[in-house]
Amino acid sequence: MALVEVKDAIKRYGDKVSVDHLSLTIEEGEIFGLLGPNGAGKSTTINMMVGLLRMEQGDIRIDGLSVKERPLEVKRRIGLVPQDLALYESMPAADNVAFFGRLYGLRGRELKARVAEALAFVGLEDRAKELPKTFSGGMKRRLNIACAIMHHPKLIIMDEPTVGIDPQSRNHILESVRELNRMGSTVIYTSHYMEEVSAICDRVAIVDQGHVIACGTQEELRERVSGEEKIKMRATGIREEVLAELRMHPRITRVLHQEQELELYTPSSQNDLQDILYICAKHDAVIHSVVCEQPTLETLFLNLTGRKLRD
Repeated sequence: MALVEVKDAIKRYGDKVSVDHLSLTIEEGEIFGLLGPNGAGKSTTINMMVGLLRMEQGDIRIDGLSVKERPLEVKRRIGLVPQDLALYESMPAADNVAFFGRLYGLRGRELKARVAEALAFVGLEDRAKELPKTFSGGMKRRLNIACAIMHHPKLIIMDEPTVGIDPQSRNHILESVRELNRMGSTVIYTSHYMEEVSAICDRVAIVDQGHVIACGTQEELRERVSGEEKIKMRATGIREEVLAELRMHPRITRVLHQEQELELYTPSSQNDLQDILYICAKHDAVIHSVVCEQPTLETLFLNLTGRKLRD
C-alpha cells in the first residue's frame, strides 16, 4: 500500500524550475533512499511533502490525504529530521522534546512518558536536564531525532541526518533508522554518503534537475549499469602488446592504463579473469594485485548524472 504519492509536482523559484513534473510512490513500511546532487530538487520535494512549500502544479498525498487540501492532518502523520538542527540550545533536552510534543497536542502524563521514551530511544535519557549547547554534534543530531519521533509518526523524513558527526554517532543513527522501521514507521532518508543508503534502504530514487531519473531496489538499479564489472590490477611490464591483446578480447569493453595501474571492464570478472591473467603472463607482465568490483550505486549515480554524489 502506498503511504506517499507524489504526482506531477512542479515548483519554480522565479525562472528556475526546481522540481519538474516529479512523480514518486513510496510504499508503507519502506526505508526509501532519496539521492541527488546538490540542486537536484531533493530538499524542495521534502519541503513540499511536509507543507513548508506550495507546489504550483500536481499533488502530494500522505496516508491518502492531500497536502494541499488537509495540511494539518498530514503534518500530524510526519516526523521531520531537518538537515539544519531545529533545537533550542539554551533549553534542557527534555524540554526541547516536550515542546515539540505539545505542538502535536500531547499533554500531561502522556507527554511526560513520550519524552522519556524518545530520549531513551536515542540514548540521551541520562542527559535529559542538560542544555543542547553543551552537547557534541552527534548528540544534537540524536536529540533532533527524539523531537521528530516522540509523537509516533507514520512517516519519518530524515534529511542528511549524519552530516558532520563522528562515526560512533553515525552508526547509532543508522541503527535507530532500522529500529524505527522495525517498529512500523516508513522512512525517507537522504544522504551524501552512498554507503549509508546502500546499508539501510529498501528502494532508492535518484533525482536530477527536478526529475526522478531512476527508481527501484538496489539490485534493480545496479542492473542498469550495463552489467559491467571492473577489474583493477597493479602490474609492472605492461607493454603495448599486452594492452592491444586485452582490447581485442571479445568480452572486455574498456581498458584503462596509467603507469602501473590497469582497469578493465567486463560483463563477468569471474569468467574473464583467467583470460586476462594468461594474456599478461604471456607477455611477461608481472601482476602484483587484483581486485574485482561489481557495479555499485555510486557507479550508477555517476553514469546517470555525470557527477559524484558529493560534488
